[in-house]
Amino acid sequence: MKDLHNGSFYWPTTMAAPREYPALAENAKARAVVIGGGMAGALMGRALAGNGFDAMLLEQNRIAAGSTSANTGLLQFSNDIMLTDLIAQIGEAPAVRFYRACRDAVVELAKTASETGRDVEYRDRSSLYYASTEQDLPKLAREYEALAANGFDVEFWEPEQIARHFPFRKPGAIVTHGDGEINPFRFVQAVMNTVADNGLRVFEHTAVTGHETLPEGTHRLRTSTGHTVEADYVVYSIGYEPEQLRGRLVKPKMSRSFAVVTEPMPEPGNWHGRWLIWETARPYLYMRTSADGRIVAGGLDETAVTPYASEAAIYKQTGRLYEQVRALLGPDTPPVAYAWNALFAESQDNLPFIGEDPARKGVYYMLGYGGNGDVYCMMGAGLLLSLIRGEPHPIADLVRLGRPSLVHA
Repeated sequence: MKDLHNGSFYWPTTMAAPREYPALAENAKARAVVIGGGMAGALMGRALAGNGFDAMLLEQNRIAAGSTSANTGLLQFSNDIMLTDLIAQIGEAPAVRFYRACRDAVVELAKTASETGRDVEYRDRSSLYYASTEQDLPKLAREYEALAANGFDVEFWEPEQIARHFPFRKPGAIVTHGDGEINPFRFVQAVMNTVADNGLRVFEHTAVTGHETLPEGTHRLRTSTGHTVEADYVVYSIGYEPEQLRGRLVKPKMSRSFAVVTEPMPEPGNWHGRWLIWETARPYLYMRTSADGRIVAGGLDETAVTPYASEAAIYKQTGRLYEQVRALLGPDTPPVAYAWNALFAESQDNLPFIGEDPARKGVYYMLGYGGNGDVYCMMGAGLLLSLIRGEPHPIADLVRLGRPSLVHA
């Protein structure tokens, strides 16, 4: 799977001349190798290099040039699957444990952004999660009660309160505090720059073309440059199902999602606190603002196995998306400046796959499937570091590759 997104992307325009890294020019050895130079790879490289591992990172193209460019950069502890639905699926204690891990990951992302010392346009935000219809209100109220009962910082807003703070009225909404937003392109570049300056060996234009496990248990990777890398641990952080797992995971639900970024707007006086906005409908509309005052919105997810390639097809759907935004925010909504579509995967149980390959010791995967990928990447970096060190992690059992949604050969 190579073509994951198409269109005109906003985030790369916000950074001139990103740092370049060399291609692998000789055979090498490392304690750990990370494959993939996007959000997952950058955070995994940070975790390893920051904890004393001799580590390398291999990216087949350029750093942050893949799905990171199509990432809308919302950081939320709530997930596509509500806490109440997750409780029904896996039990209350495990579900709450997972949600708390997501909350901790948002905090860690904010800390990571600060540690880079660069402007990655991180902002603390709250989120407005509104009921799309009256019929969704009881479910939303139950979700609020579950979140509040388990210590999450939430409020419930009635229609009048929503209408006083936003240019629309809805049947009700959960307000979650402790979320955030980021420029994902700048963030990944900044994290990679920081860890490269502190010991991580980073290589661009170096695709992994083969992977064999040697008799002594170490791993040899063949690369597109003709050179090999040997390592004790290999982490696949590439955003989609690697060839090594093909046919062993329950087939993911593949969807095509759309996003638009508008021209800058004046300071939005009726967009309270520039909060993140999303809804209970599925597929759902979601939106945020950028540092320079643009509206960044996404939605209209549809089942598909490839993204649209033609501009006409992309603009037809993103035009529909823009009309949804305009219907919510009003006729003064600025026109669209950038529009794209991207492919993403969701697991059958709405949880990511993060863990060791049950069939290959020392091989790990960070597959942040679902709509909360940035949070899953942060969570996954800490989780995989713990597993590599032989330490327990509170959610390892919930997202492991060997859970019931894995097909055993």
